Amino acid sequence: MFASTRVLMHRQPMIRFIGKRSIPQQVDHAPHAHPASPDHTLPESFSSYRQRATSHGPLGGGQQRVASSAASVPSTVMSPYGAIGGHSAKQLGSVKPASGEFWDRSQLPKRFQRLQWSEAEIEAIESGGASMHA
Repeated sequence: MFASTRVLMHRQPMIRFIGKRSIPQQVDHAPHAHPASPDHTLPESFSSYRQRATSHGPLGGGQQRVASSAASVPSTVMSPYGAIGGHSAKQLGSVKPASGEFWDRSQLPKRFQRLQWSEAEIEAIESGGASMHA
């Protein structure tokens, strides 16, 4: 009558661990370089790492020339926030695209714009392609 409970009582896990469970007595938490790192050394500090890291553009901010409000002569400033966060919008310059640059695909010449979907293509996509072979 309760066959399913009898089956569950004799269940054995499919994973079998070899050996006795043991907790390591000492774990080395000292920082070490990643095995695939190019020079196998750790950076001296995080700030020195940020100065060199450029995976998505320079992170250190670098030196930038900005017009000083006190004098009309541009001065070189070290910004801790990168190119954008440390300056006002007026200091960053124009937001219009340069000649030959476009911000949206609809601004491109007609041959580079998105093509309109035909009714047959829409029907084929909605049916999973079955309408093309019916």
